[in-house]
Amino acid sequence: MIIGTCTIDLYMADSGSLKSKRHVLRAIKDRVRNAFNVSISEVDNHELWQRATLGVAVVSTDIRFANRVLSKVVDFVGKEPRAEILDWTIEIR
Repeated sequence: MIIGTCTIDLYMADSGSLKSKRHVLRAIKDRVRNAFNVSISEVDNHELWQRATLGVAVVSTDIRFANRVLSKVVDFVGKEPRAEILDWTIEIR
């Protein structure tokens, strides 16, 4: 069993409250779940209005598949106009 994880640090310049931040994150998470069938959640920076860290996980039997899916998730999130990716990492175990 191969487990791939990814963390994505986001900056949302237009977010003026936790409510607006949650609205953007909910939309991103729902779209990622539907498009890639992965687990995704906010894992850090809960109290900051303009920052968020998303954690993404995928389970597979193939290392290349897990890496490809997580790379596509990063590209997908990077196309979101309301959030900018500051940093991201992928780990495969």
